[in-house]
Amino acid sequence: MSELQVNKDQQHPLYNRDRPSINILLAQEATDYNLAELARLKIRYQGFPGARDIQKDLDQVLQRWGLTEAELFEKTRQMHYIGGIYQSRGKKEEQDWN
Repeated sequence: MSELQVNKDQQHPLYNRDRPSINILLAQEATDYNLAELARLKIRYQGFPGARDIQKDLDQVLQRWGLTEAELFEKTRQMHYIGGIYQSRGKKEEQDWN
């Protein structure tokens, strides 16, 4: 058996960018922004064959905040429906198309 067959875990292309964000989530409380970030990262790494440490840490944040994945996604769906979660990131939305 080749080494490739033995080690099927892959390196996620955004691992190095996401790792600091996950470390921040581990150290902070469940604000609206942090909930949105956790949901975004859970979706990104869901089913990914690798980055096991990130997946474990995301689950740890969920547990620490006392949420299930379904509860997290329900809360963030409501927040995104209302809007404004990522508004402060410098993206100006057009309010009037006329």
